[in-house]
Amino acid sequence: MVRHGLRTGRLKPGMTILEATSGNTGIALAMIGAALNVPVELVIPANAGVERLRILQMYGARIIPSDPLGGTDAAQDVARSLWQKDPDKYFYTDQYSNPWNWRSHYRTTAVEILRQTRGQVTHFIAGLGTTGTFVGTSRRLKKEKPEITCIAFQPDSPLHGMEGLKHLPTARTPKIYDPSLPDAVLEIRTEDAVQMLRRLAQEEGLLVGVSAAAATCAAVQVASELKTGVIVTIFPDNGMKYLDTLTRWFEDP
Repeated sequence: MVRHGLRTGRLKPGMTILEATSGNTGIALAMIGAALNVPVELVIPANAGVERLRILQMYGARIIPSDPLGGTDAAQDVARSLWQKDPDKYFYTDQYSNPWNWRSHYRTTAVEILRQTRGQVTHFIAGLGTTGTFVGTSRRLKKEKPEITCIAFQPDSPLHGMEGLKHLPTARTPKIYDPSLPDAVLEIRTEDAVQMLRRLAQEEGLLVGVSAAAATCAAVQVASELKTGVIVTIFPDNGMKYLDTLTRWFEDP
């Protein structure tokens, strides 16, 4: 998204990168901004974990807190308002509407999956947040292998603890989302994802974020219904940015 902004001249010298984020894209933008010497302002829900906020601060990004109960939908409202008031100041990446979100996965993630599985992947599974990962990867996989099954997953309710994921029936649907792409949409309970998170850490040595644990739940569910196949899912994050929350979860019975 930043490269396209630079190439098209939308991101001009002196402008500030602006985004609404739950944390991960914001950290990437803060890192890129620091490397390019471009200021970054990020609207992030006020209940974001302390680790992510500290990382953003270390990269030099300015953090603008938004209503914690409104999630990333409320953060988008704040970011859009800032951009509309001063469009000459801000390059608003707008990851929920920017086609270069999904196009990056079309060009890279899907190609990597096909190469690493030697084309043998039969099922692709990804969570719905900005929806860019699922949309871009699925579009390319279906182009290369029309018979592939692409399955999306989301939280089972609007009140959930899976950072970065959206319950689309009750949230603002990202403009880049294509509802014709998923062959099925699974719903994952936060409690099941937390239990899987513990198992991945203590049985597999994988310390992951809760969205990655939810992806494992979805993959295990799909695998339980198959006789044969090659399933690929995406782990959006490791657990290092969520240690404060994870510690509480691991202490709970």
